[in-house]
Amino acid sequence: MARRPLPRILSNGSAQIARSRELARTAADSATDVLHPLITISRGLRRLAAAGLHKWADTPKDKRGPLLFLVASVVLVVALVPYGPLLAVISVMAAAAWHGRDRAPAEPEGPDESQAQRLLSLYEALVPYFSTPEDPDPLYAHGGDWAKTFPAYEFDGTGRVSHLVVRYPAYFTDGETDSRARIEQLLHAKSGRGREYHFAWDEESNQLTVTVLPPLPTDIAAQRFVTSPGETVLGFTDPTQVQRTLPLSHGEEQRDVPPVVWRTGARSTEPHLLVLGEPGSGTTTLLRSIALQALQYGDILIVDGSGTGEYACLTGRDGVLAVECAPTGALASLEWAAQETERRLIAANRARQAGQPLPEDTRRPLWLLLDRPGALAHLAAADGRRDLQSLLQVPLRHGRAANVTVVLAEESDSADTLSDAVRQHTRARVVLGPVSPGQLEAVLGAPPNTTPVPVMPPGRGYARLGTGPVHRLQVPATPDPHDDATSDAQRQAVLELLPPRTSPVTLEPVPVEAAVAAETS
Repeated sequence: MARRPLPRILSNGSAQIARSRELARTAADSATDVLHPLITISRGLRRLAAAGLHKWADTPKDKRGPLLFLVASVVLVVALVPYGPLLAVISVMAAAAWHGRDRAPAEPEGPDESQAQRLLSLYEALVPYFSTPEDPDPLYAHGGDWAKTFPAYEFDGTGRVSHLVVRYPAYFTDGETDSRARIEQLLHAKSGRGREYHFAWDEESNQLTVTVLPPLPTDIAAQRFVTSPGETVLGFTDPTQVQRTLPLSHGEEQRDVPPVVWRTGARSTEPHLLVLGEPGSGTTTLLRSIALQALQYGDILIVDGSGTGEYACLTGRDGVLAVECAPTGALASLEWAAQETERRLIAANRARQAGQPLPEDTRRPLWLLLDRPGALAHLAAADGRRDLQSLLQVPLRHGRAANVTVVLAEESDSADTLSDAVRQHTRARVVLGPVSPGQLEAVLGAPPNTTPVPVMPPGRGYARLGTGPVHRLQVPATPDPHDDATSDAQRQAVLELLPPRTSPVTLEPVPVEAAVAAETS
């Protein structure tokens, strides 16, 4: 069945919706300012009427007659006095305006005593880093005024800093990573641990903006993401990091969440992916999510080195070439993948030389998903077999031209066992689980602009695609549907994404010479 096109309001209408909301909010604020006197008088009349009814209800029945006579006498006197009705209306309006005024206590300007003390401690802690003895007019000095250095600040309900703008002198070496790291570590410790902070350095204005980031959503289940062929959703991040959102369904609700989209194919700059993480950090969940998305447009071959049957739900499915858990089957499958890559290259080259379109079997994407291949490599080495990673050199080096994508997940402790070819050609990388900033920089090639937390939920980490920025990442919940600990809702979500079962495919290695002879015949 053909895919229905995405409505424009979901594909490119986010900016228009935001602009419309801003215009509506501005119009409502302007109308409130114009009609504020009328609103105040109406509120006062309502309060006066409520007070009169309350007074009438409290009056005993035997005294209501004299009270009515008194009110009637007052009305008669006012009506007979010159300008009496006009003065009465003015008096009632004045009383209504007085009683209708906003009685909410005015918010105090500036921080309270505890907040001021917290800002002062931050200021004093920054003095050794933002001051030098040679400065004739230091911006930071012991006993100085913190109001000059913190032009904007906000606090949360617990009294801790949630947003802070820090001014610093121009001679501070904000272009050096070590200098920045010292300031970020200090602000993280003084503002409150256990939260993630985002640091935005503005070198031109000599300002540092510190913002407390909310936790990423962990309740997003696996589903069909609105993406084009060649786009894979690795997870979701902060709205300030990306300029795109995806419409997602959460039960009966719909919401837009900013994704981390990895683009593969012939024009991709990062055709292969490397995932590192501790056991239980969600690396297998990420590979399972990628497999379900890849099956929409291509074929996958899975090598499961953990041997726990995490991919048993994919066995025999349409588009799943094989799910190998033993060294012998893994070696045979990867040998076939290497020869298939070479065959695709030869067929594509001959088609281009003849001026013909590429054959259909070379345009269909082929995905190689390897989960913990180091465990199988150890078993293969014990049996005297070749290393699995040596068979990945051809798919890694020529995979982009042959439409072959390699996704490799390994434990962080086994990262030193990765071959040079894997390290060189996997420029898209994901790190899951709690790791230090130094380890993140070593794997991703750049430090994150946020502070990692010691405790992370499964599927939580960081991602960097090539030379792009480092994103916070939360992998969508894609558990094994055969696991008893999986909830019914998440199990059903994964089962709905699985393709139908077909007869298993037997991978028979085809020599390259035979492929060349078939092309020339």
